Amino acid sequence: MSEIARTNPPNLDRDRLDGVVNPVVHAHGAEVVDLELKSEPGGWVLRVFVEKAGSAETNADTRDAAVDLELCSGIARDLSPALDVADIIPHRYHLEISSPGVERTLRKERDFVRFTGKKAKLKLLAASPGSHGEKVVVGILAGVEEGKVKVTEGHRHHAVSIDQIATARLVFEFGPAPKPGKAGKNRSPSK
Repeated sequence: MSEIARTNPPNLDRDRLDGVVNPVVHAHGAEVVDLELKSEPGGWVLRVFVEKAGSAETNADTRDAAVDLELCSGIARDLSPALDVADIIPHRYHLEISSPGVERTLRKERDFVRFTGKKAKLKLLAASPGSHGEKVVVGILAGVEEGKVKVTEGHRHHAVSIDQIATARLVFEFGPAPKPGKAGKNRSPSK
């Protein structure tokens, strides 16, 4: 299964990191969605994105998969000393545990399948034939076929190879906008 490139430094032993993080997260009734280690203006940050256990298998939507602050703080409390003992990250860093949110990153083929019917934004490495010459595609996910993510944008249909996607995320939309002329209908008439 193809996976979109991560932002972690090349010398990070991802397997060792997963081996420490996953058991702690699972012990709290959650599962790891993504990990990233990034250098930011305030220093290095290790972000662990989690959701309720079983959410991926049941194709839960972002609301049903969401975790609360209490769960995140419990994971952080137990994970921090485990990471210190394992000594995988050779420099100082801040640990953050959070939900991936409603505009969650999509990395794996199963993410694109799971969120079929949802709006997403895909940034491509280069314009491809399946993208109609564009480097950014925003539309409704329509599944994956033969390693290509299908996206419907109005009347246009895109089929983009997963290995050509630089980044992808869900797009949150507020409810429908009020129809013109309907804003003042509930006011009582003037006398």
